[in-house]
This record gives sequence, structure tokens and C-alpha cells, in this order.
Amino acid sequence: MALMTPRAALDAPATVDLPVGRTSSRRRIYPWIVFGLAFALLLSDYMSRQVLAAVFVPLGEELALDKGQLGSLISVVALMVGLLTLPISILADRWGRVRSLVVMAILWSIATLACAFAQSYEQLLIARFFVGVGEAAYGSVGIALVLSLFAPRVHAALSAAFMAGGSFGTMIGTAVGGVVAVHFGWRWSIGAMAVLGLLLVAAFKVIVTETRVRRHQTVDDAPATPAKVETPKGARAPLSSLFTNPAVICAYLGSGLQMFMAAVMLTWLPTFFKEEYTMTVDKAGGAAAFFVLLVGTGMIVCGVIADRVSRQDPTRKWTAGIGFCSFAFVSLMIAFQLPTGGLQLTLMAVGAFFSAGCSGTTAAMVASLTHKSVQASAMGTLTLANNLLGLAAAPFIIGVLADHMSLADALAIAPLVYLPAAAAMYIGRRLHPRGLAKLQALSTRVDR
Repeated sequence: MALMTPRAALDAPATVDLPVGRTSSRRRIYPWIVFGLAFALLLSDYMSRQVLAAVFVPLGEELALDKGQLGSLISVVALMVGLLTLPISILADRWGRVRSLVVMAILWSIATLACAFAQSYEQLLIARFFVGVGEAAYGSVGIALVLSLFAPRVHAALSAAFMAGGSFGTMIGTAVGGVVAVHFGWRWSIGAMAVLGLLLVAAFKVIVTETRVRRHQTVDDAPATPAKVETPKGARAPLSSLFTNPAVICAYLGSGLQMFMAAVMLTWLPTFFKEEYTMTVDKAGGAAAFFVLLVGTGMIVCGVIADRVSRQDPTRKWTAGIGFCSFAFVSLMIAFQLPTGGLQLTLMAVGAFFSAGCSGTTAAMVASLTHKSVQASAMGTLTLANNLLGLAAAPFIIGVLADHMSLADALAIAPLVYLPAAAAMYIGRRLHPRGLAKLQALSTRVDR
């Protein structure tokens, strides 16, 4: 049999004259290649988004920016992500997910490169606006692409890992950005992220195509045979149902509010360590990266814990979410009242671990309380809440407060946001039975 190039091997249909074991092996490997490349682009997404936080001090000094302006450069990206995720996700489903992901990655990488050449706050803000446009739907479209290649029995684990990738990308961008800034300057830190994104999207475009993805799609646990992708039949639930179930609204609110403090830590810890611990830019970035790693790890671990405690009673996911908020609130409130030192850092580490622990819990509640025909839209709405209430609001609000008091004082009051977050989850737990009844009535009406 003639030898094939790697590209030809990937393109070869499942019916080529190969032993069954080799065919099945290749079919198992390709989805993981797609996952790896999609995950790498997700890391690039957040590295490009958050590298600015690592260079706030030198950037602010060169362009004479206050903390409110610096925070707005982070917030504008999250704002665009929140506003555009749902409409772009709908367009991607029609135009092609792979093609859409490539365009998104090229756009955010070029916009990030433009940030490296900006000479004023206005130029930076415009470039960051387009970073947000490019990144808007990458998370929702990327995870949809990945899940289409794997059996449902592993979807929960893949979703948790993909969501946590944002924290890991932030960690890498913060650490690497700080080191590069010290040796070459803040512009090189941002430019390096742009070049990495362009290299990754080039590899993604060569290896991942719509044709190959369709060939490897599966809808069950038997990956040996390509599955037919059929358009779901029957009526769809109205989009208004995403906002008429009170328990679902509680999940939106609880998730968005608990993301506020996580966003604060992702954005302002490098500056906090620079100012309060008198660290250099690279050391402050490295220290902040450790805490960001705890945020991402906590998201995964807390999701596993919530799944385990709720096996017999789904409402225990709400209880777990309340617990995670409580741990984060107590730890961080005490930590930012303490003087700098080991005890403060220890309590900050505990708070960081639980700071976004409710992410998986609230996503599971949204999925379980919305009709299957609009669950993708429900996840888009959840992303909107996470960005508007948390990821977009936090950097700007804390920056403005820091300009009027100090960053340390602003961080000391920021954990108060966990109180309304926990209250929303408590109300959601009380309304959960009513939410299930409302979903059942809707399903009876739509599916018959």
C-alpha cells in the first residue's frame, strides 16, 4: 500500500483498506487532536485578553493612564464577548463552526498585534474592542465543535476542562507577559501573544476542516462508525422560555455575580503584588499566575464535588454553590483586611480556589432547567450574564474605586459581591421544584 502524507492520512475516509484496529485508533486520535488545537487556541484567547493585566504598571506609566482607564481596557473585551456571544454563535452554526473559529482567531490575533503599536489610550481601546469582537463566541463555538466529536458520557469532563482553560490561559499570559516585559518591554509582551495566536490558527486551519469534523462526529458511545448528523425534528421552545423560569434566572444571576471576584483577581493581582509587595513586574506576574492557576483548578474540582454530592438530589448543586461562595467570601474578606505576609497569601489562595467554583454548578442548573432545543442559547445567555455582571464589570469598577481610594482598599470590599450571589443561589434552590414543573409543562407543549 502506498505511503500517505500526514495530511492525506487525516483526510482519508474511514473505509480505506486498513486493519480495523488502525482505523479505530485513528478515529479515536483525531478528536483529541481537534480538542488539543481548540484548547490551545482557547489558551491563546485568554493570553491575548489578559496579558495587559501583567503590564498595567509600565503601560500606564508610558501612556499616562489611570486605573479606571486600565480597567476599561480589560472590561471592553469582556463586554463585547458578553454582547456578541449569542448572535455570533447562531451565525457560526449556519456558516460553519471550523470556518468561524479560524476567522475569530485571526481577528483577535491581528487586533492584539495592533495593541502592541498603540500610541494612545484611544488607539488601545479601539484595538481591544476588536480583540473582544474576535473572541466573542470562541468559547461557545469551540466547545460545541469539541463535544460533537465525543460521546455524551465524557461531555461533562470535557466541558469542565474547556471552561477552566480560560484561567490557565490567563495564568500563562500573566506569567510570560511579565517576564517578557521586564526584558524587552510591554509592547513585546503583547506582540508575542499575537504571533502565537497566528501560528496556532495556521496549524488549526491545516489540520481541522469541516469535512474531517463531519466524518468523525458521533452521537453515542460507539465511535467506530461515523454518525449521521440530522437536523432535530419537531418544534423548538420559544427563546422567551430562557427568561420566564425564575430558577434559571437565579442561576444566571448567581453565576454572573460570583464571576465578579474571579475577574477581579485575574485582572488586578499583578498590580496588587507590584504595589503592596513591591515586586518587580515579572515576579508580580508570576505570583499572580499561581493564584490564577488556583482559580482554574478550583473550577474543575468544585464541579466534580458538586456532581458527587448531588447524585441523589439535584438541588444539592445549589447548596454546593452556596458553600463555594461562602468559602470564597470569608477567606477573601479576611485576607484583604490583613497586612501583607504569609497569612494573607494563604487565605487569598483559599479564596482563589473557590472564587469561581460555582461556574460548573450554575451551568448544570441552566442545562437541567431549559428545554433541549434551546440549551445552546441558554448557555449563550449564561455567558452574557457572566460577562456583563462579572468579567466586564469587575475590572472597570475596581479600577475606578482604586483611583478614589487605593487598590488594596478596593479589593477589601470586592468580596461583598458573594452575598447577593449566594442569595440568588438560595432562592434558586427554593424555586427548583417549580422550575422543573415549568420545564415539564413546556416540554409537553413543545414535544407533542
